[in-house]
Amino acid sequence: MKVLMLYDYPPSPGGLATQGDLLFKGLTEMGIDAHAVNFESEQEKEWYFRWFKPDVVVGVGYWGHTPQLVLHPQKFGTLAIPWLVADGYIANYQDTLNALPLILVTSNWVKEMYVRDGIKGDNIEVLPVGCDTDTFTIFKKDDPKILAVREALGISPHQLMILTVGGDAASKGAQEVMQALAIIKNKAPDWKYVCKVWPQKRTELQNQADIELATRLGIEKNITYASSKISRNFMPYLIGACDIYAAPSRLEGFGMPQVEAGACGKPVISINAMGMLDTLVHNKTALLANVAQKIIVNEVILGKESGYEEQTRILFDVPRIVDYRASVHDIANHLMTLMNDAPLREKMGIAGRNRAVENFDYRVVAKKFVKIMNEKLGIT
Repeated sequence: MKVLMLYDYPPSPGGLATQGDLLFKGLTEMGIDAHAVNFESEQEKEWYFRWFKPDVVVGVGYWGHTPQLVLHPQKFGTLAIPWLVADGYIANYQDTLNALPLILVTSNWVKEMYVRDGIKGDNIEVLPVGCDTDTFTIFKKDDPKILAVREALGISPHQLMILTVGGDAASKGAQEVMQALAIIKNKAPDWKYVCKVWPQKRTELQNQADIELATRLGIEKNITYASSKISRNFMPYLIGACDIYAAPSRLEGFGMPQVEAGACGKPVISINAMGMLDTLVHNKTALLANVAQKIIVNEVILGKESGYEEQTRILFDVPRIVDYRASVHDIANHLMTLMNDAPLREKMGIAGRNRAVENFDYRVVAKKFVKIMNEKLGIT
C-alpha cells in the first residue's frame, strides 16, 4: 500500500496537524510506504502524484477543505479519501463527498452530523484520532519537569491544578468551568485554574472576555491564562502537572486533549455529548456534565472558504444545533467530587490511561486504518 498524507505538514502544534502526523507516524512504523505533504501545496502534491503514484491520498481537515483534499487529487486520477472533522454544519460539497467510495470521520457524532447534512452514511467509517501514549504517560509528582511546570505557573505543592487547553478556552467550556468554580470557591480545597490558549488576535479578545467574567465571579486571583507558543514536546508535561483536566467543550468532534489527559492518568470533566461519547466513559475515565443548553440557528453566512460567494446566506429548512453548553451545576458537583477524593482521581486516571492505550494509541489507529483500506477498498 502506498499512502500520501495531506495535512498541515510540517506539523504545527494544532489538532488537525497532530491528527495527520500521528497516522503518518503509525503507518511508517508499520512499514507502509507513506509520504506526507502540506494539503495546500499544489506543486508538491502534484510532484508526489506524478512519481509516487499513491494507491490512496488521505487528507485531514473539515468539509471546507474538500477542494484541497479531494478535488485537487482527483484532477490527477488519484483516489482521495478525506479524514474529516465537523464544525457544526456541512454547508457544501455534498455531491463531491457522496461520490467518494469512502470518507473517514473522527467520531460517531461527526458521522451523525455529516449524515444529517446530506452525506450518505454507508460510505462513512469512524477512525479515531491517535495519541502518542509513549510521550503522554503517567509522571511521578516529584518529576523535575512536572515540578518546573507547576512552579512556572505559580502552583504551590498543596494546591489542586485544574487545566483546560485549547486554541481558546471558552470553546472548550472554560466559562462554564469558571461559573462552577465560583459556586464552590468557599467549599473546595485550595485550587488554581489554568487555561492554556494559543496566541492569536481572536484568542486575545476571548481571553479578555473570560478574565472579565472571572473578575465578576470573584475568582480572578485563582485563574491563570497562559498564552505563549508551545510545542507538542511540552504538552505531556503541562497535562502531567495538573490534577484534573476540565473541558466540557461547546463543540467537539473527538476531544484530543481529553484523551491525552487520560493517557497521562488524569481524571477528566467534560460534557455528555458529541465526540466525548466515543472517547470518555462516565464514572470510569471521566465525569460528564449533562447538556444544559443547545445553541440553535436558523441561518448562517458563508463565504469563499466554504465554496460560496462572500456573504452568502444559507437558510435552514430545519434549525441546526451548532453549539452546546454543559450544566454548570453538574460541573460544580463533579469538581467537588474529584477535588475531595484523591484515590478516585487516581483510579479514574488509571482507567483513562488504559482506555487511551487500548483504543487511541497511534499504532492502534494505524492498524485500524489499514484494516479499513483492505476491507472497504481492497487496498493492501
